[in-house]
Amino acid sequence: MGTTQLEAVAEPKYWHLRTVLTEALESEFSVGEILPNERDLAARYGVARATLRQALEQLELEGRLQRRRGVGTTVAPPRVGVAVGSEQHAWPGMPGDGWEPADSELAVPPAHVATALDIDGSALVHTVRRFRVSHGQPVAVEVLYIPSPSVPELSAIDAPSGPVRARAVLRELHRLALERQENAVELGSAGADDAKALDRLPGAPVLMVTTRYLTAGRTAALSVATYRADTCRLTFGESGGLEIHHGPEARAS
Repeated sequence: MGTTQLEAVAEPKYWHLRTVLTEALESEFSVGEILPNERDLAARYGVARATLRQALEQLELEGRLQRRRGVGTTVAPPRVGVAVGSEQHAWPGMPGDGWEPADSELAVPPAHVATALDIDGSALVHTVRRFRVSHGQPVAVEVLYIPSPSVPELSAIDAPSGPVRARAVLRELHRLALERQENAVELGSAGADDAKALDRLPGAPVLMVTTRYLTAGRTAALSVATYRADTCRLTFGESGGLEIHHGPEARAS
C-alpha cells in the first residue's frame, strides 16, 4: 500500500480512507492475503487508529475483508452467487449444486415448516443439513425438510444418520418428477447455531433463501438456506455469470 497522506475532503475521513483502501485491495493484494497491522496502516495513511478501524469495519461489512481470530484481517474471496428465480429447476443434491451433506435425522419440524409442507405438526420429517464452502470458508448452511411420503423407500437404508444417510435421502428424492420450485428471499439475522456454523457473531446479517420443491401439485421438500450476507450476492435468470466490480468508479464486465 502507498504512503500518500489523505487530503481534506468533504466526505467523512474514514469513508475516503475506505475508498483508498478499496483501490489498494484491488490492485496490490490477493484473496486470503493478510493486511499489515492497524498501527502500520494508520501510520502509512496518516490517520488515527479510530479512523482506520471505521474504514476496516465498513470494508468488512461490504464483504471485502474478513477478520479471523488468530489470523488477522485478510482479503475476502469473491462473493458466491445465489441463483434466485432461474428457469433451471433441479432437486437439491444434483451434481454441481455446490453443497455438501453433513447429517440427516428424523425430527419434528418447526410449526411454520409443517404448515408449508401441509403435514400434521407432530409428524416426523427427514431433516437434511448441508453446508457450502468457498475458498475454505463456510458461506452458507441449509436445512432441508422432506416428508416421509416423498421418500417411501428409506426404511430399507441402514445408516441412521450422518452424511451417508443424507445422501441416501436425496437420492430417493430424485426419483420424483420435479414439477417446479418457488423461491423467496429475505434479509435476516444469524441465530446462535447458524452463526457458529458460519463463523459469525449472533445477529450478523444473513440472506435467508426458502425454496419449495413441488411435484404432482404438492410440496415434496422445503429448503431453508442461510447465507452470509457479506460473502454472497443474488443472481437472477441468465445473469448469474455477470460480475460487478465495486471500485471507486462502478464498472461492469
